[in-house]
Amino acid sequence: MKKILQKAPIAHYRVVHQTSYSYQSVVTLSQQYLHLSPRSFAYQEVTAEELRIEPSPSECTFNLDYFGNKTHNITIAVPHQTLLAHAEFTVLLRPRYSLSEIAGSCPWETVRDRRSIFAPNSTHEPQLFLYPSPHVSCAIELREYALKSYHPGRAHLDAALDLTQRIFNDFEFDDKATEISTPLEDVLQGRRGVCQDFAHLMIGCLRSLGLAARYVSGYILTHPPEGELRMIGADASHAWVSVFCPTFGWVDFDPTNSCLVQNEHITLGWGRDFSDVTPMRGVVLGGDKHNLQVNVTVSPLGTMLSGKPIV
Repeated sequence: MKKILQKAPIAHYRVVHQTSYSYQSVVTLSQQYLHLSPRSFAYQEVTAEELRIEPSPSECTFNLDYFGNKTHNITIAVPHQTLLAHAEFTVLLRPRYSLSEIAGSCPWETVRDRRSIFAPNSTHEPQLFLYPSPHVSCAIELREYALKSYHPGRAHLDAALDLTQRIFNDFEFDDKATEISTPLEDVLQGRRGVCQDFAHLMIGCLRSLGLAARYVSGYILTHPPEGELRMIGADASHAWVSVFCPTFGWVDFDPTNSCLVQNEHITLGWGRDFSDVTPMRGVVLGGDKHNLQVNVTVSPLGTMLSGKPIV
């Protein structure tokens, strides 16, 4: 596998992700599991971060999950009718492989046939991302859709880019068409969905061919219409796909935007699918009905955070 060089940063971003719950009645106890802190890796360096919870947790435990993502377990034991999770951080992004560089990947059948020799202690752990998971099935329909890109003898990453572009062209973004529990076969038939659906769909296609692919959760820089200011809180969480190739390691593709991931995607974490990196989930005692509001702002930066401590 080619060695990833620590090149100079090419982008600097500030991300603010705020999740708020308003409850109809008083919550007497809340326990939450958070994936709201970004990870550092070869292409991304976290330079500052802050996580603020209101009301203040009576208990807060930091850990790394099975995939190496940062997590927080919190317990709020005081009565409350609102819950706020405010995550803020800055990151430096380094150059990734370009289209011209990945053009020389090996045939996809070679990658498929090598899966049995992936070492259990491999740094890249591709064997963890070969099989069905809670939100990703492996089905004949998905395999057939993938084979329209994965012709015999075609270079693996060239085919992955073609699959990325086909999903973008064949499917329409529609945030009312699906739920997180919608089966991939229904997404494939309906040809509508959101970024999570398109990421799950591409992963299902690849795994149905015997190829390793993982789900990446994060954010993307959006561009306001020409002449308009960037709106605070108008961005959203994003999802894309990381594809394993023995020559290059993990290479990221975004089927929602028909692109090879470069310098506008900020990674929060990765796993088998959405269920492994849900930003915030938990249980509450009381509350009845609730209203959820999520606001995200991604800004090309300039200034660092104030250095407030993480919870």
